[in-house]
Amino acid sequence: MDHAPARAAELPAGARTLRAVRGATTVARDEPAAVLAVTRELLETLLDRNALRAPDVVSVIVTTTCDVASADPSEAVRTLGWEHVPVLCMSEIAVPDGLPRCVRVLLHVDVPRAAGRLRAVYLRDAAVLRPDLAART
Repeated sequence: MDHAPARAAELPAGARTLRAVRGATTVARDEPAAVLAVTRELLETLLDRNALRAPDVVSVIVTTTCDVASADPSEAVRTLGWEHVPVLCMSEIAVPDGLPRCVRVLLHVDVPRAAGRLRAVYLRDAAVLRPDLAART
């Protein structure tokens, strides 16, 4: 049995693949409305910059630094109408001199196999986390 990967020309029309795209942002104050607003903005920006649609989203992982505890960021995911998308929220590990009040997301998406590279999104102070990627967003 041949297990060699198929070449692009051999892929069936409409072939899709699972990919991941990440993003991060910061919140000025740990207040519920602010946390939910920046999380929603980050998710919407990830979709927009990558020409993704809500049905493309397979799952979402959201992390926050320990100084963001006033709201559950998964609530922002639900306001987008993603009721059936699995969401996992957790705390980031404490890192000396880490970026404060940071919200990070990792989206798993089902996209056409021929789709180009997905673009990470780093908003506000989170741009310092990956200036090489933030400059391209």
